This record gives sequence, C-alpha cells and structure tokens, in this order.
Amino acid sequence: MKTNELKELGADELAAKIKEVRKELFELKLKQASKVDVEKPVRMRLLRREVARMLTVQAAAKKEAK
Repeated sequence: MKTNELKELGADELAAKIKEVRKELFELKLKQASKVDVEKPVRMRLLRREVARMLTVQAAAKKEAK
C-alpha cells in the first residue's frame, strides 16, 4: 500500500493490517527455514518494508494526536 493510502486508514484498521502483513511475513520465513521453496523470495523484503512503512505512519498518527 502507498503511504497516502495508509494515512487514510483508521488506527484500528492500520493495526489490523500490520498484524495481517506480519503474519504473512512469518509464514514466508517459516517456509524458507523449513527448506521449502518460496515462490517469491523478494516478497519477504517487500513485506518487511511495508510493515516499516505502516509502523511509521502509525507512530506519526500517535504523535500528531498528542
């Protein structure tokens, strides 16, 4: 998701999205650790970056709310 799209989400929606993406990342890491071929290994990097982007937006929203 783009940063602008993330900023439009509410706090609860953003938290749910972070949880969802982290779960997908965990599953990919688990597949890779168990020597199962991961279809798109680049996806793990993209998911890590997406989680970081979401956490940044979440922190900015909390800081703005104060």
